[in-house]
Amino acid sequence: MLSLKKTRRMTPPVLVAGGGIGGLAAALALAREGLHVKVLEQSAQLGEIGAGVQLGPNAFAAFDALGIGARARGRAVYTERMEMIDAIDESVICSVPFGAAFRQRFGNPYAVMHRADVHGSLLEAVQATDRIELATGTRVTQVEADAHGVTVGDAAGVRHAGAALIGCDGVKSAVRQALVGDAVRVSGHVVYRAVVDAADFPADLRINAPVVWAGPNCHLVHYPLRGGEQFNLVVTFHSRGDEEWGVKEGSALEVQSYFQGIAERPRQLLDLPKSWKRWATADREPIGQWTFGRCTLLGDAAHPLLQYLAQGACMALEDAATLGAAMRAHRGDVEAALARYERSRVTRAARVVLMTREMGRIYHARGVERLVRNDLWKGRTPESYYDALEWLYGWRVENCLAA
Repeated sequence: MLSLKKTRRMTPPVLVAGGGIGGLAAALALAREGLHVKVLEQSAQLGEIGAGVQLGPNAFAAFDALGIGARARGRAVYTERMEMIDAIDESVICSVPFGAAFRQRFGNPYAVMHRADVHGSLLEAVQATDRIELATGTRVTQVEADAHGVTVGDAAGVRHAGAALIGCDGVKSAVRQALVGDAVRVSGHVVYRAVVDAADFPADLRINAPVVWAGPNCHLVHYPLRGGEQFNLVVTFHSRGDEEWGVKEGSALEVQSYFQGIAERPRQLLDLPKSWKRWATADREPIGQWTFGRCTLLGDAAHPLLQYLAQGACMALEDAATLGAAMRAHRGDVEAALARYERSRVTRAARVVLMTREMGRIYHARGVERLVRNDLWKGRTPESYYDALEWLYGWRVENCLAA
């Protein structure tokens, strides 16, 4: 185990299991409320795998609440619009502008960023405070709790005492297994991700927008990263075989075999990556309780999402900001704060999980359903799109405890 920070404290810290985006955001939110935090990360080094991530206005509201708004904004690529195109006939299904009217409506922009830059922005803020200790190479295997505190055992046999435990350890959460014990729901949908240099990307597709090419049982997404120097490419398809949740190297031949019926313009993108990462995706059924006394869950551990609404990182950031607000509202009463945090998040998180699944159905419509999908948004004004998105993008930390 490598401890990156060591400070002597008279009271036990709040333990955070997981050092990803959700874990670091939670640690930062707690530290900003004056609490001492110990982050337990199973990997030997802190970092993020993956490529790009889309960030709605709600993510930027959470960044501001966590004190890293300026830092994150400096690394973002601000997109002009979001576009969905039929991958068979190349007709535009919908186009949502992200200009001044969008920012005025929601108070923040829509942007894309490399996951490592989101994580790095959080990590820099975490490392700038002496209230947070980072312990890498620490895999949580056991959770014990009572009315006075929690004890977490790790794979090396070390026991970590804390005032509370925040499980931020992802879809396969060990903390959730200890608290809830429910099963992961493997979706059967496979995601391939890659990053392509802009110079290798087709000139007519170097669009400053998240572009979704919607096909039958499949879709492609691309958008710029890191100042437009790279493009994120994500493809999704319904697997023909039985899948188990996990990540591995991808096969170009496999991904091409699922996109035979689509137009050449989007299909050419499949030949660009030099390597792919393959995710067999999973979520879980929404639950009505994820707080148990001094233990709670956050991010994918609480409400893992499929990718269709691009809200996984956004929801984890919202969770963290809400957790901080609950701690502030219930100063000194950890159990009351964790219960308030859960009440404020559980319904919204469940709605996002279920709406994400439905958006996957819309993306992958085929036959007559495809025709219905393509007709859904004809003639809509930008304001009508904004009205439909208000429930999602209108989140504010100022009223995050109102639920």
